[in-house]
Formats: sequence, structure tokens, C-alpha cells
Amino acid sequence: MSTVAPTQELTVAGTWAADPVHSNVSFQIAYAGTNTFRGGFKEFSATLSNGTLEGSANVASVDVKDEQLNGHLQTPDFFDAERFPEITFKATSLDRGELTLKGVTREVPLSGTISAPNVDPFGRERIGITLETTVNRNDFGITWNAPNQGGGNYLGDDVTISAELALVKQEA
Repeated sequence: MSTVAPTQELTVAGTWAADPVHSNVSFQIAYAGTNTFRGGFKEFSATLSNGTLEGSANVASVDVKDEQLNGHLQTPDFFDAERFPEITFKATSLDRGELTLKGVTREVPLSGTISAPNVDPFGRERIGITLETTVNRNDFGITWNAPNQGGGNYLGDDVTISAELALVKQEA
């Protein structure tokens, strides 16, 4: 799979939509001073059109493999799903984007790649985009934490957000 330089604009011709079966949106954060905790979103969308990548994730679809914790992440302590049901993202390049989380919009640095177009076995033209950013969750109003008995806080402040998108060219 060939890729273009990470700072290149997103100027692939046509309109492309994420294939949710072959794409994922996830996050990770330091947990309990001992390891990295990971989660993701089951429901999300992404579209690349006219040089702009736009995406959203349904907060209610957060998945961390524990129903009780999934519920806690919906509360105002974390995502506040009732007031802010979506996380949104917009970028025109692979090195900068705009993330809106819990009603707060911030420019975020990105590292990313985009593949050259390819054709799948069913004749559909595809590209792949991989993006990653690390943000301080406190900047977005997600401040819940608890002290560790051994010192420090239960949760780290930095959250790494990753998107691996398989995009299919849409017919005109």
C-alpha cells in the first residue's frame, strides 16, 4: 500500500464514505498508573469530499467491554451524552484538524497517512486514511479523576484518539 506525505492536503477527487465494517475509531488513556485503558465507538461516520474529511461518533455507542463503565462514560463526569450526543471532527490536511468533544471545539495536531486509491474485488474504488492525535481531556471539560492509593491519579490527562478509515468512493 503506497501512501502520500503526512502533511499533504486531502485532495483526492470525488466523494468517499467510511466503510464501518473495515474502519474503527478508538481511544486510549493511562489507567491506574499501571497500564493503558482502551475503548472505541461502535457507531461513527466519516466522509471525504472536496478536500475536507468530516466525521462523527455517536457517544452512546462507546464500548469499553463493561456495561457499567459504558454507562458511567455517558454521564456528565465524562462525555455527557444527553447534552452532547456526538463527537465531531473536521480536517483539510493530515497534520491539523478540529475536534469537538463535550461542546468544546479545539484545533488538534494530527499524524496521518492516506493510501493511494485501489480497487477491491467488487470493483469499488477505496482509499485508507489513518489519523491519530493526543489531547488533554481537561481541555474538553472531562475532568473526573480519583486518587490512586499508591500516589498519583487514577486516569491520565492525555488521551490518544485514533481513526483507521477504509473509505469507498461514492457514485456521482
